[in-house]
Amino acid sequence: MRHLATAAALVAAALVTTSCSLVGGDDDGSDGGGDGGKRVVLVTHESFVMSDELQQQFEKESGYDLVIRASGDAGALTNKLVLTKDDPTGDAVFGIDNTFGSRAIDEGVLAPYDAKLPEGAADYALPGDDEHDLTPVDTGNVCVNVDDTWFADHGVPEPQTLDDLTQPAYRDLFVTPGATTSSPGLAFLLATIAEYGDDGWQDYWTRLMDNGAELTQGWSDAYEVDFTQGGGGGDRPIVLSYDSSPAFTVDGQGGTTTSALLDTCFRQIEYAGVLAGADNPEGAQALVDFMVSRPFQEALPEAMYVFPVDAGAALPADWASFAKQPDDAYSLDPADIAEHREEWLRDWSDVTSR
Repeated sequence: MRHLATAAALVAAALVTTSCSLVGGDDDGSDGGGDGGKRVVLVTHESFVMSDELQQQFEKESGYDLVIRASGDAGALTNKLVLTKDDPTGDAVFGIDNTFGSRAIDEGVLAPYDAKLPEGAADYALPGDDEHDLTPVDTGNVCVNVDDTWFADHGVPEPQTLDDLTQPAYRDLFVTPGATTSSPGLAFLLATIAEYGDDGWQDYWTRLMDNGAELTQGWSDAYEVDFTQGGGGGDRPIVLSYDSSPAFTVDGQGGTTTSALLDTCFRQIEYAGVLAGADNPEGAQALVDFMVSRPFQEALPEAMYVFPVDAGAALPADWASFAKQPDDAYSLDPADIAEHREEWLRDWSDVTSR
């Protein structure tokens, strides 16, 4: 069993920028893709993790040398791909998610590739991706998490829904990363838009802020510093995190000290693809195929704290027990997200700064 401090550090390393924030970063090179067909360059986000063993397996099986260029997160990654689409900085990409997939496709940064998918993976295909530009690789959900021990000790019933967070019983108890500075923060905003619609989500955020919700720069600030189970002496027992987070707060007695509220979750899916204009498109295709292979899929939970899209992939024991996924997570049409993202973020900033 992993102790909380260790788990928090591990989760932070992999999850702090997973998927879709607006914050960017620079990669470690500016030259192009493959080298004479021998090298395949993967452009990805800074939370990407691939073990040496898996990298060696890919290189042995494919005959290509893998170069990984990681920076930023899905938002920064997508923006950079758009800016460099006429001179791509790699051959393949991993980490574009369902909140940015439509933009990547519309901007023409991807080349079609119809990979052979494992069982169940087709369920995660991006709606509208008729040319198979993006291949689903992993999935997970951003969910409100609670400190079960805090609520038991204080005799307060745990919240269950988004609306509960605006009730007086939970005043000053919730902390969440902001939507403009954090990937899970944006996902939480999208969950509220899916629940309350264009006419109601701003009123929800007004009520949430009036009830003492705290905003932080990123996930690590919210979880590791302000959350009561985060190891930093925090005083907020409700935090925005992930459906996998409880698997890293096991108590050594067959249980866990936290829970994810499965009625608050927004689904995230990460994709891989071949970059248009890649120097080594064949190598990129081989890499995409490897990412949906069983060895890579089964390594995802412990490497990047996400669920595989392969329905037959085995999960770690703690995940099977404690990393519960929602039956019906919130979602929005990717085209709607692409069309309204900047508008929603401006409106959110106005509401939360009052």
